[in-house]
Amino acid sequence: MTKGKIMRRFGLFALALALAPTALPSAARAEPVKEWVDALTGHRIVQISREAGSASLYFHQNSYTPQGDKMVISVPDGIAVVTLADWGVKPLVTGKDLQLLFTGRKTRTAYYASGPRNDGGGAKTIFGVDIDTGKVRRIATVERGSIGSINADETLLLGQWAASEKPLQPDGTQKQGGQPEIRQPFGQAHYAANGPDGKPLSFAEAKEVRLNERLEAKIPMEIFTIDIRTGARKVVVASTDWLNHVQFSPTDPNLIMYCHEGPWHKVDRIWTVRTDGSANTLVHKRMMNMEIAGHEFFSPDGKWIWYDLQTPRGEVFWLAGYEIATGKRKWFALDRNLWSVHYNQSPDRKIFSGDGGDSEMVAHAPDGKYLYLFTPKDVPDVAGIHAENSETLISPGTFVPEKIVDMRKHDYRLEPNITFTPDGKWMVFRSNMEGANHIYAVEVKGTK
Repeated sequence: MTKGKIMRRFGLFALALALAPTALPSAARAEPVKEWVDALTGHRIVQISREAGSASLYFHQNSYTPQGDKMVISVPDGIAVVTLADWGVKPLVTGKDLQLLFTGRKTRTAYYASGPRNDGGGAKTIFGVDIDTGKVRRIATVERGSIGSINADETLLLGQWAASEKPLQPDGTQKQGGQPEIRQPFGQAHYAANGPDGKPLSFAEAKEVRLNERLEAKIPMEIFTIDIRTGARKVVVASTDWLNHVQFSPTDPNLIMYCHEGPWHKVDRIWTVRTDGSANTLVHKRMMNMEIAGHEFFSPDGKWIWYDLQTPRGEVFWLAGYEIATGKRKWFALDRNLWSVHYNQSPDRKIFSGDGGDSEMVAHAPDGKYLYLFTPKDVPDVAGIHAENSETLISPGTFVPEKIVDMRKHDYRLEPNITFTPDGKWMVFRSNMEGANHIYAVEVKGTK
């Protein structure tokens, strides 16, 4: 080839490059919107979401792929997927009426519903979308009720149904399934009521009034499964008690946990049951007036159930654990300021998270608006002397706490709903600390 031909070909190649769209390196495209080190805690925080009004999933709903590389979130116009390695966000499914439910633990599928959000409304359709390709497939039609979980092998959907819908807040701004109307920011609750003296109650106390009204309505309810392969609907539990907070074990495809909802000091809340309706088991029975237990969740390996325990309500605080196979119990004591709306456990099960709370909530914490890391510490037997029945008793412990995020500018009507990323290096949470609702991640390892 002559020198002239080479130069002409190089010139055409250069022209083609000049005319082609310029693509930024993937790392540059994926930079977080904002990143900083919390001045109080020394932990690095990134803002994941690009659009105000975005939301991560509820604290016990799985939002990560089985391989731990991606996460799904709700955005104002649908569902988006986040690449955890660089916080890149891209649309997955578009639609205003879509409700993101959870991701599968076996396949790289995000599940969502299209149709009414409330339990007693009309039919809704459940779809699955491949997180990598965006390919959508119809999973099932739910003629009545709502879907709250999927089992470990992705063969059964788990849902609840109520014969009629009763708004928790009479003006309709808060529905019984925990899904707010459009007048409320996504994920932010609204409760208001007057006390016996006619004066307005606090947010937390007004919520108790509304929960009790819903419980006393005695609306017939069902917990049911839908077989994804056949579409068969099977009732697992039926009651006129208020049934709620349904979730499948992350590892046992036939184990369900659910709650008897209502004011926690009035109900024995936490139960497990098999998918065939057998072994309906109360996990924690109250022994004290005004004792409460709730916001239950499975450990990552599915072997333990953990829950907020107060003996009595608002005075003595524990994170309590129940080992499913043996019935053994662990209780970790918490200071008032460390009480949290929700707790969670890291993938390696070595630490817990807590999302704190404000002074109007059940703990009335004067300085509790922080996200925490809790390292468990057992209380040992004195001088190695064991009681004969020590193995049958509750194993007590305490937490070594660490503040992770300063949340003093956060409005706790929006629950942070912390989850650990699958590698355990970050905690993802919701916050309105800068005004609008956004999704953030905080690095577990501090910079100090």
